[in-house]
Amino acid sequence: MEKCNHTSNDFILLGLLPQGQIGLFLLFLIIIIFFLACVGNLAMIHLIRVDPRLHTPMYFLLSQLSLMDLMCISTTVPQMAFNYLSGQKGIFFLECGVQSFFFVTTIGSEGLLLVSMAYDRYVAICHPLHYPNRMSNKMCVKMIIGSWTVGSINSLAHSVYTLHIPYCKSRAIDHFFCDIPAMLSLACMDTWAYEYMVFLSTTLFLLLPFLGITASYGRVLFAVYHMRSKEGRKKAFTTCSTHLTVVIFYCVPFFYTYLRPRNLRSPAEDKILAVFYTMLTPMLNPIIYSLRNKEVLGAMTRVFGIFSSLKE
Repeated sequence: MEKCNHTSNDFILLGLLPQGQIGLFLLFLIIIIFFLACVGNLAMIHLIRVDPRLHTPMYFLLSQLSLMDLMCISTTVPQMAFNYLSGQKGIFFLECGVQSFFFVTTIGSEGLLLVSMAYDRYVAICHPLHYPNRMSNKMCVKMIIGSWTVGSINSLAHSVYTLHIPYCKSRAIDHFFCDIPAMLSLACMDTWAYEYMVFLSTTLFLLLPFLGITASYGRVLFAVYHMRSKEGRKKAFTTCSTHLTVVIFYCVPFFYTYLRPRNLRSPAEDKILAVFYTMLTPMLNPIIYSLRNKEVLGAMTRVFGIFSSLKE
């Protein structure tokens, strides 16, 4: 076993992209994805803030989802792009811990927020008469604060523990950001107990919410099938299928990455899967929710109309 090294407080991120023209081309695509994700999520947040017709619990929750996606992609991509373009792969020890904290906060909080969004649709469709009481603005705020608070506490515990692990002489993290499982492979100690805690956190914040969301939407789709109004049935089905698509696209790569034993994982697979939940999902969420939602499209038309009148 390598001797522990306490003289250096930085890590090396080996990155995602190969050197050369192929790497530059892939980086160009990633920058486009980053730009689209930022513009799309900022636009969604702005639309929900300025359009009174979107001031409902469903869209308040959606605005928080956009904020979390924006935070997630901003935590990982700029650092990766800077390291690749500058040729400097180093990242300070504390900076690595901060990056890990914000990343774990977003994934934990987003898992809980997706549960809140599923509950919102469940009550709206299956118990519409009770919706004003069960999903009041006050309850919506509690759900949002609860998601951020619990996600932050969980992330803080993991980040602090990770920073206090003794690391070996090699500090090269085979990833493009400070992912906790990738950092554990550099530890000078047996980390099986902590790896179990990571497994438990993934189960509590992603797997169980995913199962609950799936069960909830199953019940909702059953209720939708028995709706008399064809228009209402179509709208409810579109909303639920959109939410479920986002949940599946977001959670499945996490499950495959974080719920597998270390001996069945490979850094190459982990980095490819990380592209889905750190880049593609933040870019696709605002596109999916806007293109399949007439109310959001209407808000975009109204807001752009306001901008046009201002220019005149």
